[in-house]
Amino acid sequence: MIVFDLQCGKGHAFEGWFDDANDFDGQRDRGLIQCPFCGTNEVVRVPSTFGIRSQSPASPGQDGPDAGRALVRAMSQYVEQNFDNVGPKFATEALKIHYGVSEPRSIRGVSTKDEEKMLEKEGVHFAKVPMLASRDDTDA
Repeated sequence: MIVFDLQCGKGHAFEGWFDDANDFDGQRDRGLIQCPFCGTNEVVRVPSTFGIRSQSPASPGQDGPDAGRALVRAMSQYVEQNFDNVGPKFATEALKIHYGVSEPRSIRGVSTKDEEKMLEKEGVHFAKVPMLASRDDTDA
């Protein structure tokens, strides 16, 4: 399936899902595509801003694979600096916080799939975040 950006003769913009460009052309020619706003069958494909590539290469730190790595690196650093590392006791500590046994705080650590299922059943909200290995971990 492919998504095309469409526009009717009255200027309404919308999108449609098709098997391919020939499928769009066939449905349009048979009058099967209608504007969801005004009902007209006068519909054309328009360029998708999502699919348009800029002429200049991406600047470092703005787009591309380097931007993704930089985002993960920044997120990893933030979590390391602002969350208590409870290691393999994550599930136990999360439950203590959830039930008021321990003071609320931001924690990080590791858990098994079974522990994660149990936390979900108990209503404990948590997020799995990709972390980069710290420099100390890579020297070992």
